[in-house]
Formats: sequence, structure tokens, C-alpha cells
Amino acid sequence: MIIDTLANLEFYKGLNEQLYKGLKFLKETDVAALPVGHYEIDGDSVFALVQEYETHLPEECRWEAHYTYTDIQYVVEGSEIMGWNILDSIVKTEDRPENDVYFFEAEGDYFVVHAGQFAVFAPQDAHRPGLAVDGPAQIKKVVVKVAM
Repeated sequence: MIIDTLANLEFYKGLNEQLYKGLKFLKETDVAALPVGHYEIDGDSVFALVQEYETHLPEECRWEAHYTYTDIQYVVEGSEIMGWNILDSIVKTEDRPENDVYFFEAEGDYFVVHAGQFAVFAPQDAHRPGLAVDGPAQIKKVVVKVAM
């Protein structure tokens, strides 16, 4: 799991080529102007999902993980709380392999991601995004999916 800002983009250049493509897309694209939707960056290997929604109360959010894709979750407008834990210590409750999403029963660590920040969740990371900071509020976020 990584939390950072795009100001540090060059740090990721040698880490993983596909991850860097996703981060570079976020830095070089006016994502605030993009409407909700799917945006191809490098075919099925790297693509972006622009989302707008109201953040949720804890009882409305589940722990999830993805085995095929790493998530770069970039907050464009607003703030949300995200949770994190490693898969080794939690219990899977539901499989949806056709959507590359798996749900878990878990506890974990929480942090706030503000506009201009991103969190990276690799296949070994469970995460719980979309949690309200001070009550439900509108947010715009781009989730870049990076095949691993």
C-alpha cells in the first residue's frame, strides 16, 4: 500500500512501468474535467474509471481486494477515509472473479485521502474505500486499474 501525491511522480518511474503509466495519466490529464466513465490508457493493462459519488457510513462499506489489478485511487475533489490490511490476516466472504473483486470480513488501519492524493492497493492488499470523513459528502475520484 502506498499513499502519496503526484508531485512525487518521478519516484515511481523505475518501480513498475504500468503503474507509472497510470500515475502519469493522472498527472498529465485534466481529470477534474473528465465526466464519469471508463478511459483507456493502455488497453486492458491500464485504464481509468472516473467516479462521482457520496461517501458512505462504515456499515455501508465492505473490505475488498483485486487479484488481477492494482488500484490507484486518486481523489480529485473532496476527501474520504480508506482502510487497509494485508490479505493474509483476514477472512474472505465472497468471490466475484468475473469482476476481479473479492470481499472480506476484516479490521484494519484507516487514513484520510484528500484531494490531490492517491492510494495504491496491490493484489496483496485488502482495502475499504469510500468512507465518509465527517458524514456523507460528494467526492470525485479516479480509480486507475493496473494489470499486474
